[in-house]
Amino acid sequence: MIKAIVFDCFGVLAEDGWLPFKRQYIGEDGALADAVADLGKQNEYGLLSNHEYFHAVAELIGVEEQLFRSAVGKRVPNEPLFDFISTELKPNYKIGLLSNANFDVLHNLFNEQQAAVLDASVLSYETQLVKPDPKMFALIAQKLQVELDECLFIDDVERYALDAEALGMQSVVYKNLEQALQDIKIKLSTAKQKQQ
Repeated sequence: MIKAIVFDCFGVLAEDGWLPFKRQYIGEDGALADAVADLGKQNEYGLLSNHEYFHAVAELIGVEEQLFRSAVGKRVPNEPLFDFISTELKPNYKIGLLSNANFDVLHNLFNEQQAAVLDASVLSYETQLVKPDPKMFALIAQKLQVELDECLFIDDVERYALDAEALGMQSVVYKNLEQALQDIKIKLSTAKQKQQ
């Protein structure tokens, strides 16, 4: 029976600022997305300098260049995931954060409402432990007052997900939002069916 869902921070609860920027200004498919991807390839191959790339993309999508520059490489909360956690998971499960983080992400990355969704956190800079140390996984389960086998762990690093499974947790490897939400729903549904 799953009683708690534990999320990694970077790559899961926090994403690169490029992704929400792309969703808002470019979209996932279509001619504009293709044109931006083509400029990205030219930049990667050295055919466009970084300056030329930022200028060309900003001009193509009709935004200030500084807005585009500030989105790239910046970590931002994964708002659609937090919405899903708040509405779909929080009413029925304890929510934890387990991350190799060298700063206080709860107060320096997430807003008050996002931080409030979390029932407990274990961060490497506070514990002097790093994933995949089994003590980290045990500590988050202890803080959430559940057993390891009552946890579902979501991480973008497959090795950490496998390490969690070796300790008795279930896991989902986060590749993108749509896939992760689907996999989380399947895991929770399967766990409920086994319980009945």
